[in-house]
Amino acid sequence: MTQHIGIVGCSAEGASLCYQTICVEGAKLLGPHAHPEVSMHTPSLSDYMEHIYRGDWRGVGEVMLASAHKLAKIGADFLVCPDNTIHQALPFIEGRSPLPWLHIAGCVADEAAQRGFRRIGITGTRWLTDSEVYPEKLSARGLEHVRPTIEERDEIARIIMEELVYGVFKPDAVATFQRVMQRLKDEEGCDAVVLGCTEIPLIMSDANSPLPTLDSTRLLARAALRRATQATQKN
Repeated sequence: MTQHIGIVGCSAEGASLCYQTICVEGAKLLGPHAHPEVSMHTPSLSDYMEHIYRGDWRGVGEVMLASAHKLAKIGADFLVCPDNTIHQALPFIEGRSPLPWLHIAGCVADEAAQRGFRRIGITGTRWLTDSEVYPEKLSARGLEHVRPTIEERDEIARIIMEELVYGVFKPDAVATFQRVMQRLKDEEGCDAVVLGCTEIPLIMSDANSPLPTLDSTRLLARAALRRATQATQKN
């Protein structure tokens, strides 16, 4: 028996990629066309943004918690949230959650340490890159981190919120990410970069990045798969 994965969705593109990865890559562990049971709840993104724009992370947490309760009622065994930014709210509600959570930045930090990286660049929304979500998890694994400049953070945030979350993918956006990543490599000595917004992997990957990438969306999905199929794999 596999465990039932609950996805607490925020933005459509990131949640969709996480869901798709679980379903498609499940076959590698379970056989043709097989994957664990998956349920997803996504309130309107505007419900989250109303709180985020005010810096009300406790309010963000309550929206996450509402999804958690709905997923618990339909049988989910544990939760993942394919959105890096709102992980800032997880500490406010984790103790009241009806189910345990996998932490996206923890999954990325584990992968970075396993691959032997030492100095990690962080990309994502301005709320994410200004936060301690990744610094805390990377530091716990003995890894250094570098944030983009304020100007770079602002432009990346604009691309994410005005383009990527709407499924708009432009060559100029790719060029911006490549430029920032190249600078992180050349000037900051980074040896890898976190794709710390779950939409960034839709336009950036190892194939077009100057640095090895840590794809937060797929790493979270794969961690969920491992957890959901753990008992099956042991048998």
